[in-house]
Amino acid sequence: MNNPADHDLAAAVDSAAEQVETRETKAPRKRAASKRSRKRTIALPVLVVEETLLMPHMTIPYAIEDDESAMVIDRAMRMNPRQVLVLLERMVEGDPMLLDPPTGEPSPVGWTPDGSPGSPSWVLSSVGVIAEVGQRVSRPGSPPHVILQAVSRGIVTEIIQEEPYVVADVQRHDDSLPDSPDTEATMETVLEQLDHYVSLLPNVPEEAMAMVRSVEEPGWLADMIAFSPEFTSEQRQEILEELDPIQRLRQLSVMVQKRLNILNLRQQIASEAQAGMDRQQREYFLREQMRAIQKELGEGSPEESLAREMRDKIEACGMPDEVQAKALAQVERLEQQHPMSPEIGVIRTYLEWLTELPWNIETEDHLSLDTAAEVLAEDHYGLEKVKERIIEYIAVRKLAGDKLRAPIICFVGPPGVGKTSLGRSIARAIGRNYVRMSLGGVRDEAEIRGHRRTYVGAMPGRLIKAIRDAKSRNPVIVLDEIDKVGSDAFRGDPSSALLEVLDPEQNSTFSDHYLEVPFDLSKVMFITTANLLEPIPPALRDRMEIIEVSGYTEVEKLEIACNFLYPKALESHGLKEEQLSISRAAFQTLVREYTSESGVRSLEREVSALCRKVARVFAGENPPERIEIDADDVATYLGIPRFEFGLAEEEDAVGVATGAAYTSSGGDLLSIEVSVMEGKGELILTGQLGDVMRESARAAISYARTHSDALGIEAGHFDKNNIHIHIPAGAIPKDGPSAGITMATALISALSGRPIRKDVAMTGEITLRGRVLPIGGLREKTLAAHRGGIRTFILPKRNAKDVAELPEVVRADLQLVQVSTLDEVLEIALLDKPEAKRAKKSAGFETPKIAHARV
Repeated sequence: MNNPADHDLAAAVDSAAEQVETRETKAPRKRAASKRSRKRTIALPVLVVEETLLMPHMTIPYAIEDDESAMVIDRAMRMNPRQVLVLLERMVEGDPMLLDPPTGEPSPVGWTPDGSPGSPSWVLSSVGVIAEVGQRVSRPGSPPHVILQAVSRGIVTEIIQEEPYVVADVQRHDDSLPDSPDTEATMETVLEQLDHYVSLLPNVPEEAMAMVRSVEEPGWLADMIAFSPEFTSEQRQEILEELDPIQRLRQLSVMVQKRLNILNLRQQIASEAQAGMDRQQREYFLREQMRAIQKELGEGSPEESLAREMRDKIEACGMPDEVQAKALAQVERLEQQHPMSPEIGVIRTYLEWLTELPWNIETEDHLSLDTAAEVLAEDHYGLEKVKERIIEYIAVRKLAGDKLRAPIICFVGPPGVGKTSLGRSIARAIGRNYVRMSLGGVRDEAEIRGHRRTYVGAMPGRLIKAIRDAKSRNPVIVLDEIDKVGSDAFRGDPSSALLEVLDPEQNSTFSDHYLEVPFDLSKVMFITTANLLEPIPPALRDRMEIIEVSGYTEVEKLEIACNFLYPKALESHGLKEEQLSISRAAFQTLVREYTSESGVRSLEREVSALCRKVARVFAGENPPERIEIDADDVATYLGIPRFEFGLAEEEDAVGVATGAAYTSSGGDLLSIEVSVMEGKGELILTGQLGDVMRESARAAISYARTHSDALGIEAGHFDKNNIHIHIPAGAIPKDGPSAGITMATALISALSGRPIRKDVAMTGEITLRGRVLPIGGLREKTLAAHRGGIRTFILPKRNAKDVAELPEVVRADLQLVQVSTLDEVLEIALLDKPEAKRAKKSAGFETPKIAHARV
């Protein structure tokens, strides 16, 4: 409104009733106040403000910046006395209720545009400040100002006009309180707090404190202090709405004390920071004085002393000439650095790494063949192929001396067969230091080659750290789980970094990114371990000498349990040989019925479990003199057996053949089932079979259809029936070609009705012509068959060269039949109808415990 209406106060009062009636329909700005009993109320125009700016007895200039304020001031200038009510407008959420300061009764203060409570509402406070309007001042380029002189508090009893500006009935409230000791004590307390508060603030004039001390009324004192800029608008309004002077002063005292606590904390923090700065400056001056004194005495500075120390270490550690030249250049850089330069720490760390490496320190090899054989026999049972290779190395080393390069050997085998511990035994046998590096899960190339020194916190790679920890340049370093090395598109491929490390032609000048100098690794004996060869990149595999460490036979496990695991468990559990005796039959029960693995980790845990049970008995009251555990007593201590020892099938059955699988945990047996039902000639394959295994099944069906007459299968049988091939343990992925003859045998058995011998297991790839092709993992598969009680094992004839590598006990107990065609397999595995009893139904079988079998 550019031209406000010029109506007088009487006209405003007369039109108030009409505007109150239309308040809800017009949805005006949300303002309300409590209706109160009238006690000498006066109608005053309301100057609505967004912040509490004025307190009683105070004076401020007020800028007229909007039309509503201009109308209010214009109206007040024509009144006698020229007074307005300065009232705070604030926003509240939901259904706001405001307490009536004089009565304490709640009253509604606002409404929403749609008439529903719950939305944000703008409300007017019920307590404001009555102020006299003084001189009006206008200046070019700025809005006009008026001087507002606060007189007292004003309590709104009723809103009588809302448009075009607010007019309210206001009851004036003046403080009245007789003098009392409580009043004086409260005022003195607040003044003491204020003195302390002002002492913590800079540039507070003394006149301001003198004016505050001159106030004798408690309410006035509280209003004057709350008028300070240190208080927020919310705090001023809270003080303004408190009508009791003594309570108002106490409320103000709490606010001042909170501000005092904050200022004290700030001062404490600033003092501590200043003390730290003073200490640093003092140390700097002391160092400069010390430097000057040392210069006068002819002594060097701390940096010069450090440089001399580094030079002595460089001369003593026997570095190559080119490395020594680079190290001395870094020492010169160290001398030129400022004492407070952070580069000193970086250079010093680099020089310490260079001087701590064993550049010319070697351990002398033990070249006694008999001693090495004894050490290897003490730590491991069996593993003759591995021991023979180590003895051969020692023999050649004894004859050729330094002409022989250290071998790089890779032990491949299932978990728990002793691959990692072999490295420690080899180091002990030849008298070298031993370090182990686990590569499982390594995905960053910098783990091998280190970080460049341009990065903050750069460090050498794990290989250089291993050399430093070994304290010799010719240790035995075991790179464990090399087949578990990962790769990352952003952090490089660690296996590619290992190509230089494990190449005898390159590792004599291995360069770490952090050191940036060559280090000779040709004298290091690297031993790597892996569970599978397939994940290792071909280029890396080509650099290593592969030695397969197969699973243990039952006889080997019994020897390991009796001679290695049992004495170790007795010692670790605090038992003596005269207290506990475990028979060989009990160990055999543990191997057969409580473990099913290629290694001996589970067996070691079961032996430890027996010792724990016995230790509990001896630790109790009235312990026996001796406990003897036989095969029948094992279940008493360890509970029911976890595995069943024996054949995979309990009787000869139609359509069920026993195959052998090779997994990362060793070998295992699995049953292949075939069922024929009426249908349309569909082939159903279940058991989570891979593509290669599915192709083997289709090849078996093609062979059976081609030779149906010779196999005694009716013509048209394949078109009238569906064939379902299933391999149990459906949650475990399976793949590989070596189950070909097993699926073909089970298929032909189901189609011809001839049972399959339960004591026969087989492995081999099949072709469409019925040829049996060679497979891998023969040792692990035959060991699994031997553990499962199989008597006849069918294998490809072209695997005959691998039979010599099988354990002697396996060759003695298993009848190893070599075949070249599927006809030979069927002749051995299938029983003739007249000679065999028909199996009424297939026997139950145990689900094989394998992990991602490759058959």
